[in-house]
Amino acid sequence: MLTQSPALLAPTPLVDPFQRAISYLRVSVTDRCDFRCVYCMSEHMTFLPKRDLLSLEELDRLCAAFIRLGVRKLRLTGGEPLVRRDLMTLIRSLGQRVSSGELEELTLTTNGSQLARFAPELADAGVRRINVSLDTLDPAAFKTITRWGDLAQVLNGIDAAIAAGIHVKINTVALRGVNEDEIASIAEWAHGKGMDLSLIETMPLGEIDGDRTDQYLPLSLVRARLAQRWTLTDIPYRTGGPARYVSVGETGGRIGFITPMTHNFCESCNRVRVTCTGTLYMCLGQEDAADLRAPLRASMDDARLETAIRDAIARKPKGHDFVIDRRNARPAVGRHMSTTGG
Repeated sequence: MLTQSPALLAPTPLVDPFQRAISYLRVSVTDRCDFRCVYCMSEHMTFLPKRDLLSLEELDRLCAAFIRLGVRKLRLTGGEPLVRRDLMTLIRSLGQRVSSGELEELTLTTNGSQLARFAPELADAGVRRINVSLDTLDPAAFKTITRWGDLAQVLNGIDAAIAAGIHVKINTVALRGVNEDEIASIAEWAHGKGMDLSLIETMPLGEIDGDRTDQYLPLSLVRARLAQRWTLTDIPYRTGGPARYVSVGETGGRIGFITPMTHNFCESCNRVRVTCTGTLYMCLGQEDAADLRAPLRASMDDARLETAIRDAIARKPKGHDFVIDRRNARPAVGRHMSTTGG
């Protein structure tokens, strides 16, 4: 009887020390962004030199390795991913893996600034769902939050994505004293367009120009306020991320709550992140990381790369340690979200 070559056997899926299967990968394709959101980065950022970034070909190969090891959902992030030159070549390549059935879903998180230009191409490449980060519908407030952004440009991009047949979810960071009185109206607007809304607590990553203790707004308070206005019902709906959803009886839409500060959602974490330089972070809220760039560039054979990935997943922690240091106003984690990938 013929025996199958070990090289042809399906590799053992990635499972961390707490028996969580790692099936969701977020890949940052750039640390650069055309906005400078006040909770995300300083206005005068120093970005990585181009030589430190993985090429699009290297990113494609790295993603392929994770897919072989059991990843089924893949999200491209940044910075702003659509400012990466020639990114569509990578998206089209990964989209072919969706068509073949190797990958269940290819998604994108974007600020929406480039969507009017790229939405038709994204849809053609197999992207069926995207997240758009949008914290206000007030043009002046939008300029204040993003520093460099144009609200009309983003809204036009969202409309272009919907017209292309892409399902859009809005991500809104809840900011005390900035948009807390606008959250209900954002939800009504989103639901009116058939879009879900996810609310996110500000996270203590990276040095910014302000004080995060002034920005932090617990979503437990936001939910309580919304419950005074609407009928909220907990539902089991999931998209693969950490959001816990409710349905809103009066609007017919869904609101997700992402609560890294008030509720640790790590018990079911199936996600890892790779930066644009090839650094694998097993947990958003921990500094432990693994260098995948070195094994990626050491050999065209992926054996070293897959070993490095497996060794890293074996160190994935049970949960994060987010806390806002109110005494020193220091971030829990020194790197910016734009570096790690959103």
